[in-house]
Amino acid sequence: MSTRKDTLATDVARIVRDVPDFPKPGILFKDITTILLDGPLYGRLVDYLCDVVEESGATVVAGIESRGYLFGAPVAARLGLPLALIRKPGKLPWKTRKASYSLEYGTDSVEMHEDAVQPGSKVVVMDDLLATGGTMEAACRLVRELGGEVVLASFVIELSFLDGRKRLGDTPVDALVVY
Repeated sequence: MSTRKDTLATDVARIVRDVPDFPKPGILFKDITTILLDGPLYGRLVDYLCDVVEESGATVVAGIESRGYLFGAPVAARLGLPLALIRKPGKLPWKTRKASYSLEYGTDSVEMHEDAVQPGSKVVVMDDLLATGGTMEAACRLVRELGGEVVLASFVIELSFLDGRKRLGDTPVDALVVY
């Protein structure tokens, strides 16, 4: 790991807030809103993510609702790339594709517009946190169904003890902070 990445990872890990029993008893939630309250740190994180996306050769950034948007949107804007939205069901106004998944505290689904990713697009899918991998697995499935190639799954935080990478198969993964 580069010194720049090590330093950023340390700074991010230091500021992330642990919230016990959220959203359900027994879950220790990693709250990234503290990063957003620190403008210089948030800027450094976006810079790092831009570098990661550029290195991947991506032609599209896809953000998973809602915290994935906080990282995907500024990266896409700064790099001049399209931003594809991955949302909970019923939130997108046009024709969608849907994928269901299980997560550490229930089941859910995500949707994308059918024209969000063009065939042959190289896509980085971004979210704040990798836990069990269900949400990202479903998001990657949607990208592939639309003809895109997932070149990277990008996270600020990974909870490695939950083995989320296993659900992503051979999809390359970048996580800045790993617990």
